[in-house]
Amino acid sequence: MTDALFLFAAIADAPIAIRASEIEAVVRLGDIVTVPLVPPHVRGLAALRSRVLTVIDMEARIFGAGNRAGQAKLAVVADLAAHSYGFLVDSVSDITQAPSGIQPIRGRIDPAWAAYASGLVERDGRSHLLLSLADFVAPPGSGALAA
Repeated sequence: MTDALFLFAAIADAPIAIRASEIEAVVRLGDIVTVPLVPPHVRGLAALRSRVLTVIDMEARIFGAGNRAGQAKLAVVADLAAHSYGFLVDSVSDITQAPSGIQPIRGRIDPAWAAYASGLVERDGRSHLLLSLADFVAPPGSGALAA
């Protein structure tokens, strides 16, 4: 029944949902070491339990903003294609089931979100944009890695 289990979080004050099956953990990161010549949404590298995470700033990927020094370091940890990533989010509110499941997007959403949101998930009467972490490591403009 993990298909109906979601992590509910926020990026840039927008409510988001991520399938729990994509997530290994949610952690607070320590130091993030910057890496030269990487795209602006790659914040750098961080150590977590004797392994290295590539840290992805999801807000910077969506909106094209540069690195935000000094911001919160709450990360959703996932392994994709045999590599460990930490995806930065502003906050996490819960991990729970969504009885109504995934709904299609109806109406307009901000064009910046259009490439990343694949549906809506309802929680407490509020719609959350459904995101797939694989979309944030795919080359820009390549579309989703995951179906």
